[in-house]
Amino acid sequence: MHRLDLPSGSDEQSARPAAPGQPFPAGGLWLGAMVPKRWARRAVTRNLIKRQIYSIGEQRLASPADAAYLVRLRAAYDRQQFRSAASELLRAAVRREVEQLFDRARNDRRVAA
Repeated sequence: MHRLDLPSGSDEQSARPAAPGQPFPAGGLWLGAMVPKRWARRAVTRNLIKRQIYSIGEQRLASPADAAYLVRLRAAYDRQQFRSAASELLRAAVRREVEQLFDRARNDRRVAA
């Protein structure tokens, strides 16, 4: 998980689009998911992982924060262990891992504040 702190959105600059070289407009909460085909060959699996990331992100990042988050898959799930592309076992494993990422991000944010 990557996190980028954004300038506060309370000032008048937040209404304007992002400046050149600035990827996001000021303020707000942004969440992105990157699941390469290299690590999840089937579209069903990639979509399952993205849905889990967005679902958990909506729940865990509900507090107002001026930040952009990017969650990316860095390794493949074992095809021997998860035979089906969208099994309940895979869904639970992904959910557990993504929840740990968001918990760690929340705890790191508390330490930094």
